[in-house]
Amino acid sequence: MLLSGQHENDLSDAFVNVTFSDRDECGPAGGDKGGDTKEFASWMHNSTARHHQPVLFFANLLRKAYPKHSLVMSQDYRLNILGFPGAVSMPLKPDELITNINFYPIVRTPGLLLDGVEYGCFRTAWETYEFTVYIVKWREGYFIMNQNFILFDGPEAPARALLHAVGSWATELNEEIWVFENGFWSKNHKLWTEVQKANWDDVILKQSFKDTVRKDVTSFFDSEEMYKKLAIPWKRGIIMYGPPGNGKTISLKAVMKDVGARGYSPLYVKSFVSWRGEEGSMAEVFGWARQMAPCVIILEDLDSLINDRNRSFFLNQLDGIEGNEGLLIIGTTNHFDRLDPGLSERPSRFDRKYEFKDPDHDERELYARYWQKKLEDNKDIDFPDSLVTEVADSTNGFSFAYLKEAFVSSLVIFVSDDNKDDFPTILKTSIKTLKKQIDTSASTRWFSSERRGIAGNNTTGGMAPLPPKPDQNELLRQASLQTVSEFGPARIFML
Repeated sequence: MLLSGQHENDLSDAFVNVTFSDRDECGPAGGDKGGDTKEFASWMHNSTARHHQPVLFFANLLRKAYPKHSLVMSQDYRLNILGFPGAVSMPLKPDELITNINFYPIVRTPGLLLDGVEYGCFRTAWETYEFTVYIVKWREGYFIMNQNFILFDGPEAPARALLHAVGSWATELNEEIWVFENGFWSKNHKLWTEVQKANWDDVILKQSFKDTVRKDVTSFFDSEEMYKKLAIPWKRGIIMYGPPGNGKTISLKAVMKDVGARGYSPLYVKSFVSWRGEEGSMAEVFGWARQMAPCVIILEDLDSLINDRNRSFFLNQLDGIEGNEGLLIIGTTNHFDRLDPGLSERPSRFDRKYEFKDPDHDERELYARYWQKKLEDNKDIDFPDSLVTEVADSTNGFSFAYLKEAFVSSLVIFVSDDNKDDFPTILKTSIKTLKKQIDTSASTRWFSSERRGIAGNNTTGGMAPLPPKPDQNELLRQASLQTVSEFGPARIFML
């Protein structure tokens, strides 16, 4: 049921345009136009004095003020009623509404002002029901507490159904990927967009190598029955390793795209460092993955994620004491030699390993032909087959990243106003310049590795202090900015 003057097409995925009305007031019998309601006055009195368990006192207050209503409460930060697109909410007493205004810049727009609710009473319409919703916020130590009080003139079931609908919406993926960072999971649309750009045709590796990687991933999800018949756990680990710039990341994105297209969730782990500690984060990651299984866990830069402090706990999670059925774990590393033997050598953990080496002559020729095809419609660029061979011959020791830089930098120079050379000449010059950089880098590699050994991880000292717990509501607001960018200047409320 929608409120008067409200339409479904006014709703956004994450925020609600809120209007004001004088026809209703908080409380079953309303309040004086010139004075505060009993609920507001009592909350202000209690929250500005010494208090403990404010939820108990306010719940008791509301039960007395609404004797014929059921009361359902929640502190779950995921249950964002104001942001739920299936409901419409409006403040019932605007002069008692307390908000903190936040400015959020958005690229190539003037930005937005968003009202974060500290205290508010709302009338919320959902399906055929109307609820009175109080939202209050307070701080307990490092934590910011958000509390929803949902009142309904009848049994609890409709309010519980509303929260269930909000929770289901909050955990649905809509062109998003689950990303773990700062100690909890969030949905990331930007990463999903980048993954959709990945294409195996743009992964310039030998076709047999690409086919083997793809088959290893897809066959895992098709082999549940075979694993059961063989009485072995349905789980697998893959490591992609090799020097940087040789296709691990783009291959990983292509794998994530394939997995998502087949209906299996890729779970991307940015870091285990958080307010709850690395072991707490690992337990959260594997706990969520077991709920989402079958799925794939992505651990990029595995040598940085796993250290002496957390290795033992990680290995226990990996071995699946609690069961890891349906989990495919893919890790990447630029430094395979730095991995603990328990990760790199024990087959039952990461039983498949793919090395992404510097491209050989055939692969360098493939990459040059890839660019030749990309530029074939540009009549200003001369790219003969002889240049393909010349590039492959002159770039021994180049990674794919260096090869890409040779082409990109050459094209930038070619289109500049003061350029007078043809493309082949510019490309050959760029290759010579990059080759000097590679030779210089190789000559300092020993010194750099020694420096890393001196200034590396401190495994004997005390543990670094944990970062503070993030404001989860703040991170939710950040994740919703792309939806807000579609709005006009209307006032928008959020938790």
